[in-house]
Amino acid sequence: MLPDSKVPEGPIEDRWDDHKFKMKLVNPANKRKFKVIVVGTGLAGASAAATMGELGYEVEAFTFHDTPRRAHSISAQGGINGAKNYQNDGDSIYRLFYDTVKGGDFRSREANVHRLAQVSVDIIDQCAAQGVPFAREYAGVLSNRSFGGAQVSRTFYARGQTGQQLLLGAYQAMMRQVKTGKVKLHTRMEMLDVVIKDGHAVGIVCRNLTTGEISSHSAHAVVLATGGYGNVFYLSTNAMSCNVTAAWRAHRRGAYFANPSFTQIHPTCIPASDEFQSKLTLMSESLRNDGRIWVPRNRDETRRAQDIPESDRNYFLEEKYPAFGNLVPRDVASRNAKTVVDAGFGVGPLKNGVYLDFADAIARSGRETIEAKYGNLFEMYERITGEDPYSVPMRIYPASHYTMGGLWVDYNLMTTIPGLYATGEANFSDHGANRLGASALMQGLADGYFVLPYTIGDYLADKLNTDPVDTGDDAFTQAEADVRDRIKAFLEIKGTKSPDYFHRELGKLVWDHIGMARNKNGLEKAIGEIRALREEFHNDVRVLGTAETLNQSLEKAGRIADFFELAELMAHDALDRQESCGAHFREEHVLDDGEAKRDDVNFQNVSAWEWHDHDTRQSKHVEQLEFEYVIPSTRSYK
Repeated sequence: MLPDSKVPEGPIEDRWDDHKFKMKLVNPANKRKFKVIVVGTGLAGASAAATMGELGYEVEAFTFHDTPRRAHSISAQGGINGAKNYQNDGDSIYRLFYDTVKGGDFRSREANVHRLAQVSVDIIDQCAAQGVPFAREYAGVLSNRSFGGAQVSRTFYARGQTGQQLLLGAYQAMMRQVKTGKVKLHTRMEMLDVVIKDGHAVGIVCRNLTTGEISSHSAHAVVLATGGYGNVFYLSTNAMSCNVTAAWRAHRRGAYFANPSFTQIHPTCIPASDEFQSKLTLMSESLRNDGRIWVPRNRDETRRAQDIPESDRNYFLEEKYPAFGNLVPRDVASRNAKTVVDAGFGVGPLKNGVYLDFADAIARSGRETIEAKYGNLFEMYERITGEDPYSVPMRIYPASHYTMGGLWVDYNLMTTIPGLYATGEANFSDHGANRLGASALMQGLADGYFVLPYTIGDYLADKLNTDPVDTGDDAFTQAEADVRDRIKAFLEIKGTKSPDYFHRELGKLVWDHIGMARNKNGLEKAIGEIRALREEFHNDVRVLGTAETLNQSLEKAGRIADFFELAELMAHDALDRQESCGAHFREEHVLDDGEAKRDDVNFQNVSAWEWHDHDTRQSKHVEQLEFEYVIPSTRSYK
């Protein structure tokens, strides 16, 4: 069964402050006696390493990149939410909390979400003080824009490169601690296992991606800030190196994996141009502020977009959801785009997109205004497609983007393994069944700057005057042996097909059967086909080279093996959850108007899965969700 989630009691606006007071503290002189490992140096990892180093802890940070600045957080474009109400349009901490719970379709913890909204105001101040160049109004105050799932403007941004600017802020804070010696940075190191002794996380085993050396590292606590698993779809908006390995190896060691089927499909991506693409490109959701989404009303339309009159255009989101229009949440926008394309109204050479049109915005505000807001995004689109979005509409279509599922954590961000924490997209905690736009950056920085530095002390306080477990201990020796055996097994297969072949085939299965819409027959078919493909992978994958040098083929093989196991669990989780909620859309469970039909009687809960070594089946544990403040209702954006 699940351990205590440690959700505090009392008025929700007081819970986090009361909880901080009741947790055990480590005094400043004692913090230097503790060592903490942070795996991942994106927003969640860099902010956590920087803050804990500043507090006095000894921190070791690990990244498989050559520099922390290559973390995938850099790719986030549109913005970061903060309940500052600078626009004086009715926003508040409570409204951000309400919108986030509702946007997640009532499948997240109220206490976690309220804490996220509460610290959001501090995040903006922190980042502005670091020098993050947020956009500003003429008078000098920080500017805001709207994002999906909200009727207020609460999203702070730096043109279309918000993630990059926020990451540079966290990176410089972390590198300041590297210079002081409080943070030791390891680059080109991939974590391949978590080391457990007496039921507690005591370290990690890594492979140096340049030399192939296997090494162990010990600490009093381990923090995983390794992002999500969206690349299980192969074609996604994620960087090619993004993977599930760190979280999955922790899962195999006993950390429960929660809600794996809750994966977000982003509505605003450039459609695939051929079947051999290895990646899709995200266009920021911020574009939906000024762009209007539509398709021709005629299936066999041959006219250019700009030549199609208004009477022959179907602005399907504006017509179906007048209250929110083009700013409905991502899951709603994505499903509706899929519906019109599947019905034969798709646009572009492959008929696999919908239009995102800025003609009205340009006519209303002028090209210079639109260029100031989105210029770098428009430039990126033109470089990729060869089309000028100032003159013709963009073409967009949904693609795999973010994952709401992840390692189960309690209110302190600790997994079911004591001493092992998960932050940012690596955990499941804050977004429920659907993440609202501009909330990923918010959660990563909230966890790293303002939550984990408090909660980790509660665990470490009891370990005062104890040393980290020696890396010569049997627990480390066995973990290293397991890693070496796994690597050796891949090299000895000597099959005929590349890791990329299997990843592409797996991605097709996942997209077709566990993508935007799921059904019982498709999910059962997916489970069988994933198992068959996994067996073929372990018998016929070809990994060239050796383990004692740079070997990207070997890296991919290990990550894809984990994706196979994850994909099967995703299908099981989606099959088990017999309801539609947020991004989890079961075709058998819909309302009369085609919208998602939740089952709050049987599935108002978190599904947390426990790994079993003896077979591929995993046992489910349930955390019941309680709603005292945002009472579950039919989620409507009409």
